[in-house]
Amino acid sequence: MLTSNKISSLVIDTLRKQTRGQNIAVLFLYCDYQSQKDQSVVNMIGSLVRQATLRVQRIPNEIKSAFDESKLEGGDGLPLLDMVKLFVKVSGYMEVVYLCVDAVDEVVPHHRLEFLRALREIVEDAPNVRLFLTGRPYIRAELDKHITKKACAIHVMADQGDITRYLSQKMDDDDEQDPGLMTEDLKNNIMETMLEKASEM
Repeated sequence: MLTSNKISSLVIDTLRKQTRGQNIAVLFLYCDYQSQKDQSVVNMIGSLVRQATLRVQRIPNEIKSAFDESKLEGGDGLPLLDMVKLFVKVSGYMEVVYLCVDAVDEVVPHHRLEFLRALREIVEDAPNVRLFLTGRPYIRAELDKHITKKACAIHVMADQGDITRYLSQKMDDDDEQDPGLMTEDLKNNIMETMLEKASEM
């Protein structure tokens, strides 16, 4: 079964193989609701700036001076607007930048709007940036509203057979470790519920 994380990894790996040796960067973020503390928009865009900087042959003076200036002013880090500008500047050193963001729906709602606006600004100011996002279907309306470039949506469905095989294996493993832990009725209920939930995604 391909989860969105596996799909993103597959896309990232494929892009890296196809662009190896070229002046092309493949950058990525894996969003996770459990990591809310680290998922401020400044941190996420900052991670992209770091990844992009590692792809250029020498660190641009603008980046050095921006971070030096930030340290002199107390070291609280750069504001989001400056971080976005730095990302756009560094992206200009590359022919194409593929920016992959997995599970954008996992970004907490009060950060997500700001994050999507930052991505929109990047795409508008850096025409060489190509954006690839994954998320649950309900996020599409937000993406349509805030990411203004023409986009193509691909709906990926979970394979019912894969889910059935995976759950059966897991329940068999549990039975081996603790026989009698689950009744057949409980196993059937788990299977039905999981298949139903998967079909709603």
